[in-house]
Amino acid sequence: MTLQTQLVLRTLLETPLEARYGLELSDAAGLPTGTIHPILARLENAGWLESFWEDRDQIEKTDPPRPRRRYYRFSPGGAESARLALAQAYNGGATSARLRPATGGLGA
Repeated sequence: MTLQTQLVLRTLLETPLEARYGLELSDAAGLPTGTIHPILARLENAGWLESFWEDRDQIEKTDPPRPRRRYYRFSPGGAESARLALAQAYNGGATSARLRPATGGLGA
Protein backbone atom coordinates (compact mmCIF):
# COMPACT_ATOMS: atom_id res chain seq x y z
CA MET A 1 0.00 0.00 0.00
CA THR A 2 1.47 3.31 -1.03
CA LEU A 3 1.91 6.27 1.29
CA GLN A 4 -0.59 8.19 -0.85
CA THR A 5 -3.22 5.47 -0.37
CA GLN A 6 -2.55 5.55 3.36
CA LEU A 7 -3.08 9.33 3.37
CA VAL A 8 -6.40 8.96 1.55
CA LEU A 9 -7.57 6.25 3.95
CA ARG A 10 -6.56 8.29 7.00
CA THR A 11 -8.43 11.28 5.60
CA LEU A 12 -11.56 9.21 5.01
CA LEU A 13 -11.30 7.67 8.50
CA GLU A 14 -11.41 11.14 10.10
CA THR A 15 -15.16 11.12 9.35
CA PRO A 16 -15.92 7.50 8.39
CA LEU A 17 -19.68 7.94 7.98
CA GLU A 18 -19.45 11.09 5.86
CA ALA A 19 -19.49 11.05 2.05
CA ARG A 20 -16.75 13.25 0.58
CA TYR A 21 -15.90 14.32 -2.96
CA GLY A 22 -12.56 14.09 -4.73
CA LEU A 23 -11.39 17.72 -4.55
CA GLU A 24 -12.31 17.87 -0.86
CA LEU A 25 -10.27 14.71 -0.22
CA SER A 26 -7.42 16.06 -2.33
CA ASP A 27 -7.21 19.22 -0.24
CA ALA A 28 -7.53 17.36 3.07
CA ALA A 29 -4.89 14.74 2.18
CA GLY A 30 -2.55 17.27 0.57
CA LEU A 31 -2.42 15.31 -2.69
CA PRO A 32 -3.18 16.36 -6.28
CA THR A 33 -6.50 15.25 -7.77
CA GLY A 34 -4.61 13.25 -10.41
CA THR A 35 -3.30 11.11 -7.55
CA ILE A 36 -6.54 10.95 -5.55
CA HIS A 37 -8.91 9.70 -8.24
CA PRO A 38 -6.99 6.54 -9.23
CA ILE A 39 -6.68 5.67 -5.53
CA LEU A 40 -10.42 6.17 -5.01
CA ALA A 41 -11.11 3.95 -8.04
CA ARG A 42 -8.87 1.17 -6.66
CA LEU A 43 -10.49 1.40 -3.23
CA GLU A 44 -13.93 1.22 -4.82
CA ASN A 45 -12.91 -1.77 -6.97
CA ALA A 46 -11.63 -3.51 -3.83
CA GLY A 47 -15.04 -2.96 -2.23
CA TRP A 48 -13.81 -0.61 0.49
CA LEU A 49 -15.65 2.43 -0.91
CA GLU A 50 -18.87 3.10 -2.70
CA SER A 51 -19.60 6.19 -4.74
CA PHE A 52 -22.56 8.15 -6.02
CA TRP A 53 -23.16 11.28 -8.05
CA GLU A 54 -24.57 14.42 -6.51
CA ASP A 55 -28.22 15.15 -7.31
CA ARG A 56 -28.74 17.63 -10.14
CA ASP A 57 -31.21 19.52 -7.94
CA GLN A 58 -28.40 20.43 -5.52
CA ILE A 59 -26.27 21.86 -8.33
CA GLU A 60 -29.08 24.05 -9.63
CA LYS A 61 -29.14 25.75 -6.22
CA THR A 62 -25.45 26.72 -6.37
CA ASP A 63 -24.36 30.15 -7.52
CA PRO A 64 -22.55 30.00 -9.84
CA PRO A 65 -23.55 26.60 -11.23
CA ARG A 66 -20.79 23.97 -11.12
CA PRO A 67 -20.25 20.41 -12.37
CA ARG A 68 -21.77 17.54 -10.41
CA ARG A 69 -19.59 16.00 -7.72
CA ARG A 70 -18.93 12.30 -7.26
CA TYR A 71 -19.04 11.41 -3.58
CA TYR A 72 -17.21 8.54 -1.89
CA ARG A 73 -17.93 6.81 1.40
CA PHE A 74 -16.93 3.59 3.08
CA SER A 75 -18.88 0.50 2.12
CA PRO A 76 -20.07 -1.85 4.88
CA GLY A 77 -16.84 -3.31 6.22
CA GLY A 78 -14.70 -0.83 4.31
CA ALA A 79 -13.68 1.32 7.26
CA GLU A 80 -12.70 -1.75 9.27
CA SER A 81 -10.66 -3.08 6.32
CA ALA A 82 -8.96 0.31 6.07
CA ARG A 83 -8.14 0.39 9.78
CA LEU A 84 -6.66 -3.10 9.67
CA ALA A 85 -4.61 -2.35 6.55
CA LEU A 86 -3.26 0.88 8.04
CA ALA A 87 -2.31 -0.94 11.24
CA GLN A 88 -0.56 -3.61 9.18
CA ALA A 89 1.24 -0.98 7.10
CA TYR A 90 2.31 0.82 10.27
CA ASN A 91 3.61 -2.35 11.88
CA GLY A 92 5.20 -3.96 8.85
CA GLY A 93 6.05 -1.16 6.47
CA ALA A 94 4.12 0.62 3.74
CA THR A 95 4.43 -2.18 1.19
CA SER A 96 3.18 -5.03 3.38
CA ALA A 97 -0.49 -4.00 3.47
CA ARG A 98 -2.57 -5.07 0.47
CA LEU A 99 -6.04 -4.09 -0.65
CA ARG A 100 -8.34 -6.98 0.07
CA PRO A 101 -12.08 -7.10 -0.52
CA ALA A 102 -14.08 -5.60 2.31
CA THR A 103 -16.14 -8.02 4.32
CA GLY A 104 -19.54 -7.25 5.90
CA GLY A 105 -19.97 -5.20 9.01
CA LEU A 106 -20.51 -1.52 9.58
CA GLY A 107 -18.80 1.19 7.58
CA ALA A 108 -17.63 2.94 10.72
